[in-house]
Amino acid sequence: METKQVKAYGKESVTQPLHEMTISRRAIQPHDVEFEVLYCGICHSDLHQIKNDFSHTMWPIVPGHEIVGRVTAVGGHVKGFKVGDLAAVGCIVDSCGHCEYCEDGIEQFCDEGVTFSFNSEDKVSGGHTFGGFSKTYVCNEKYVLKMPSFENLAAAAPLLCAGITVYSPLKHWGAAPGKKVGVLGIGGLGHLAIKIAKAMGAEVIVFTTSPNKVEDAKRLGADEAVLSSDAEAMSKYNRKLHFIIDTVSAKHDVNTYLNLLRPDGSVVLVGLPPEALEIGAFNVVSGRKSFSGSNIGGIAETQEMLDFCFKHNIVAESEIINIDYVNTAFERLEKGDVHYRFVIDMASLNQ
Repeated sequence: METKQVKAYGKESVTQPLHEMTISRRAIQPHDVEFEVLYCGICHSDLHQIKNDFSHTMWPIVPGHEIVGRVTAVGGHVKGFKVGDLAAVGCIVDSCGHCEYCEDGIEQFCDEGVTFSFNSEDKVSGGHTFGGFSKTYVCNEKYVLKMPSFENLAAAAPLLCAGITVYSPLKHWGAAPGKKVGVLGIGGLGHLAIKIAKAMGAEVIVFTTSPNKVEDAKRLGADEAVLSSDAEAMSKYNRKLHFIIDTVSAKHDVNTYLNLLRPDGSVVLVGLPPEALEIGAFNVVSGRKSFSGSNIGGIAETQEMLDFCFKHNIVAESEIINIDYVNTAFERLEKGDVHYRFVIDMASLNQ
């Protein structure tokens, strides 16, 4: 297949820092959209992949799956995009398209497995996918999103992963007026969960282990913020919450939060703790409660989320960086030293 050489930022092994490199992108196919990458968010899963934490990193790797750009070329059969349009790509860039889950618009659960926007086998080119830490991106039109013209376009980039990761379960479990929704953890995911749940009309109660985040949670729109170490404050919410979205990616006691649920309530995990979490049987049997999980969303739902966030002026609290700062950004991300997302201004790749 014909290819095109593109400037990018990536690495060839675990021990290397990220550095400038040249990658081969497939030449544009009849149903493809090509766009110049304007901004790319940095997600915690990017960190996992460049460290090979999941033991399936494909080298060389170019991270980035919160990709916002402007269309530079379209294939001859493309109907939905034209040169000059804003466009975006999130986590998914291909799926089988014919299983029951793809047909239902939940491509993330594709029977044959999805192709992710980086570090995934590319069924079209025969190689593997490279992410948004690059000058351009090429993707089948079916998986390209129409990016609304956010006033702060850079800060909207994290919506492509963090935004949909919390929007999908909030919608599925019915965050709405009259519902009390708990948000566990205030990081890249949690701070967006607060904003989106409030925009859906829910009453939002945040639980955090960090005293300095209590006031910040209220600034972000939470109705209440509770230190999880304060037993008396926690007890006020026993059997009060309809739903809790759990964004914590470290080992923690989920049973504490199951006890805060009303009957038929659910704690929904969207974080990725590396160790197994223990569930006490009586904590779910009593009150017919559930412990559930969710990750990302389908293409249609991701578009719905972008339009919802544009309507409600929701973007991520972001620190905009140049590409040459990216190794330091990953070091800070690993320490939790980010408020609340890093976004790369990809124009800096040309400097």
